[in-house]
Amino acid sequence: MIAVGAFGAVHGRADQTGDVSSAPGGLLDVLGVAAVVLDADGRIVLWSPQAEVLFGYTAQEALGQYAARLLLAEEHLEQVLDLFAQVMTSGESWAGGFPIRCKDGRTQMVEFRNMRLEDVQGDLYALGIASDQATLQEAERGLALSVRLFEQSPIGLAVLDTDLRFVAVNPALEQINGLPAADHLGQRLRKVLPHLDTDVEATVRQVLQSGIPLLDQPTVGRTAADPGHEHAWSVSHYRLEGPGGRVLGTAASIVDVTERRRTETEAARARRRLALIADASLRIGTTLDLEQTARELAEVCVPDLADVAAVDVLDTVLQGHTAETREGPALFRPLAVTAAGPTEAARAADPPGELAVYDTDRLAAQCVNLRHPIRVPRVEGRDLPRIARSPQAVELLARAGLHSYLAVPLTARGEILGLLDLKRTHNPEPFTHDDEVLAGELAARAALSIDNARWYRSQRHAALALQRHLLPQHPPHMVGLEVASRYQPAAATAEVGGDWFDAIPLAGDRTALVVGDVMGSGINAAATMGQLRTATRAFADLDLAPAEVLELLDRTTTRLEETIATCAFAVYDPHRAQCRVCLAGHLPPVLVPPGRVPHLLDLPPGAPLGVGGIPFRTATFDMGPGDQLILYTDGLVETRDQPIDQRLNTLLGLLDDPERPLEETCDRLLHALRHPDDHDDVALLIARAQPAPRQAFRP
Repeated sequence: MIAVGAFGAVHGRADQTGDVSSAPGGLLDVLGVAAVVLDADGRIVLWSPQAEVLFGYTAQEALGQYAARLLLAEEHLEQVLDLFAQVMTSGESWAGGFPIRCKDGRTQMVEFRNMRLEDVQGDLYALGIASDQATLQEAERGLALSVRLFEQSPIGLAVLDTDLRFVAVNPALEQINGLPAADHLGQRLRKVLPHLDTDVEATVRQVLQSGIPLLDQPTVGRTAADPGHEHAWSVSHYRLEGPGGRVLGTAASIVDVTERRRTETEAARARRRLALIADASLRIGTTLDLEQTARELAEVCVPDLADVAAVDVLDTVLQGHTAETREGPALFRPLAVTAAGPTEAARAADPPGELAVYDTDRLAAQCVNLRHPIRVPRVEGRDLPRIARSPQAVELLARAGLHSYLAVPLTARGEILGLLDLKRTHNPEPFTHDDEVLAGELAARAALSIDNARWYRSQRHAALALQRHLLPQHPPHMVGLEVASRYQPAAATAEVGGDWFDAIPLAGDRTALVVGDVMGSGINAAATMGQLRTATRAFADLDLAPAEVLELLDRTTTRLEETIATCAFAVYDPHRAQCRVCLAGHLPPVLVPPGRVPHLLDLPPGAPLGVGGIPFRTATFDMGPGDQLILYTDGLVETRDQPIDQRLNTLLGLLDDPERPLEETCDRLLHALRHPDDHDDVALLIARAQPAPRQAFRP
C-alpha cells in the first residue's frame, strides 16, 4: 500500500479541487521519471509505465524478476548488490548513475535515487526512482541557466501566478521598484506599483487570457525607490505554460529606459528649438511695421514655448528717446498679445496700444532695468502680485492657473527696447534654463527687427510730416473752377514717396493744375518734391505755355543729383473754356464731360523730368461748364497683379456720375482703387469747370 501511494504521488498531480489528474505535462513527465519497487530480496514487485518506456520491459516481463540480473551487466552486479544491502540495512538513500541494460540490448545511462520503504507490517522494500541521464542533465542545465539568468540579469524579471500575484522577482527588479522580494511575493501588481500611468493589471490579464505576448510596452510612473521623479520602462509580458499547455501564470521583463527617454526627449526638444528658431527667421521681421513685427514674435512663441506671449516696448523708445540706463518704474506700450486658446491669462495682459506702468518691484520693470531675463519656474501665490500690474490681473492669472513665468529683455544695438513676456498655464512643464536661452535667442532676433521698424516709423513720420507741410493744405478759391484734392501715403510698411499736387492761381483768372511724382521715397524724395513744387510755382507765374514750363522744370530736375520725376501740368482758362496740358512721362488725365462717357485724354506722353534735352508738346482741348479734369499719380491705378489698362478702365467705370460732389468722388476713387497694404503713395486732383465769370470792362 505504501508503495502504491508513493507511485501515485510521483505519477499523479492534484488539481485546484484536490483531485488527482493523470494528464501529462508536469516536470516529472518531461523527465520521464520511472518508479520501481523491490522487496527485501531484490525482486521487482511494482513496475510503473514509465519504467516500461525507460527500460523496455513490460510489467509482466519485469515483475518477480531480480532487478539486478534483469537490468545490469555482470560486471556491475556485485557493486549494486552492496549498495542495495547498505540502503536496506541503514535506511539511508543513495543516488547516482549506472549503465542499464535495456530489453533491446542497448546500454543506457540512468540516474537513480534509491530509498528504503517500510509498510504497516514492518516489511521492508526499496523504491527506485530513475530517469534518463541525458534528459536529466539537460533539465539541470536549463534549470541552472534559468536560475542564473533570473538572479543575475540586469533586466528586471518577475513571475506572477494566474491571480496576478508575485511569485518571484529577481534582484534587478527589487532595485527598480525599490522594494525587497519579500514585499513583492504574494502581493497584487496594483498594490506593489500603484503609481503607473497604465492599468497594468488589465494588460497582464489580457496576455494571460489570449496567450499573445505584449512586447516593449512603454510605461511611465513612480516607484518607492524614487518617488519624487518619473521613470520610464520598456515592459514585455508573456504567458507561462507547462509542457502540456497548462497555464501557470505570466512573466514580465522590465528594462529601465529613463535615461534613454530623457536623452530622446532632450534631442526632440533640441530639434523643436532649432525648428522654432528657423521658423522665427522666416516669420519675424517680414515687414517694417512695428505692431506686425511684435505680433510675429508673439505668434512664434505660442504654443511651442508658452501658452500666452506678450510683447511690450518702452514708451520712451517709441517716442524716439534712447534709454541707455534705466531705473525706477517702467512705462510700457504693449504691442501684441497672443494666446494658445481662450484663457483668463490673456485678459490679464495689458491691452495693446494702452500705456502700462510697472513699479520697480514688478518683474517686468526689473527685467528691463537689469537687462536680464527673469524666470520663475514655479509660480506661487506670493509671486502673482509681482507679475501682474493690478489686483484684478492677479485674480485673472490665479484663475487661469499660471504656474510658470519668464520675461526676456528686447535689446538691440546696445539699447533696451522692452521685453518678451511668457506665461504657462496649460503646458504642465515649468520654464527651464534651456527655455530661457531659446526665448533669449528669439528676442534677440526680433529686437533687431523691432528696432528697424521703430526707426523706420520715426523716419516715415518725419517724411510724412514734411510731405504734408509742403503740400497745399486747402486749395485757394479758383475763378471758374471747383477743385478737390487728396494725398494718401503708402501703407505703414512702405516709405513716404514724393507725390504732390498743386493748384496755382495765374493772371487772367487762369489756374495751373499740377500733379507730379518724384521717383524714390523717404525724406529725400519729400524734400526733392518740395523743391520741384516751389520751382513749378515760380515758372507758372512766368505766363509760359505748359511745355515751356516743363522744359524749365526739366532743367531744374537735371541739376538735382540723381532725380527723376513725372509730371502733368495743365492751365485752365475759364474765359475761353479751354485747357492746355503737357505731360512729362506721366499717365494721361481723365476728362469727364456731362452726358458723355469719361475718357483718357490722348496726349503726347513726353519724357520724365531729369532726362534732359527732349522737347515737350502742349495739347489744347475744350473744357466747358460741368466738365471734370482728373489728374492723378500712378499709385492710384498701378498694382502688381493687374494690367494697367484694366486698372485704367476700372478708374473710368467709377466716374459714372458727373454730378457727384468732388469730395465724394475723391473718396470713392481712393476707397475702390486703393488697399491698406499698397506700397506707393498717391496724389489726386479733380477740377470741375464752372460757368465763365464776367470779364471786367477794358477801354
